[in-house]
Amino acid sequence: MESALFPASADDVRRLIDHAILKPELDRAAVDTQLDEAATHRVLSVCVRPSDVRHAVERLTGTGVGVGTVIGFPHGTTTTSTKTAEARQAIADGAFELDMVQQIGAAKSGDWAAVEADVRAVVEVAGDVPVKVILETAFLTDEEIVAACHAAVRAGASFVKTSTGFAGGGATEDHIRLMRATVGPDVGVKASGGVRGLDAVIAMVAAGADRIGTSASARIMDEYAHRARTGAASGLGDDTSSY
Repeated sequence: MESALFPASADDVRRLIDHAILKPELDRAAVDTQLDEAATHRVLSVCVRPSDVRHAVERLTGTGVGVGTVIGFPHGTTTTSTKTAEARQAIADGAFELDMVQQIGAAKSGDWAAVEADVRAVVEVAGDVPVKVILETAFLTDEEIVAACHAAVRAGASFVKTSTGFAGGGATEDHIRLMRATVGPDVGVKASGGVRGLDAVIAMVAAGADRIGTSASARIMDEYAHRARTGAASGLGDDTSSY
């Protein structure tokens, strides 16, 4: 592995990962399977549907895995008052981080004051709970990505994030580099959407990401263990069923 990520420890890799459990069709048994997988691999956190936060917190108590959730997901089109209500409920249920979708339509309209105000309202409700702003970069030009990053930073966001994983496009190295260059070293950059294997994680980290959103945590950690042990790829490739 020719990368600055290596030689890294397994802990270095797992502490990058927010394990996504967000598909709308998942039943409780499927959610529990994913929660247990996250606990087994001791990733940093899970990112679950808002209605699953309280249950996830209870199931993961004592594992060291945090529970985050999404706000205004996946389209960002709910009103600001709805987003702040979601944020309050999520925090009351035990969420330790919030990933909110920006007002994408406002961004496409160039109404950056509206985008910023929407983010700021959630940040203010969140208090000490970090807020990540999902830009949905697949819908944006480079100029809009830069402007969206600036709006999020002005509003007090802790992270900017590429994607929901549900918009037909995900993280790219070029977008991660652009986001990192825009927000500087003091704001996090989360690569999410299409990061389905260890090589993708390495590429995103090299481009400037310091958090990874993925449902392929097991494949990533298994691949890391194989390469750390043997020095060679496992041949499994990416988990194409993940997002």
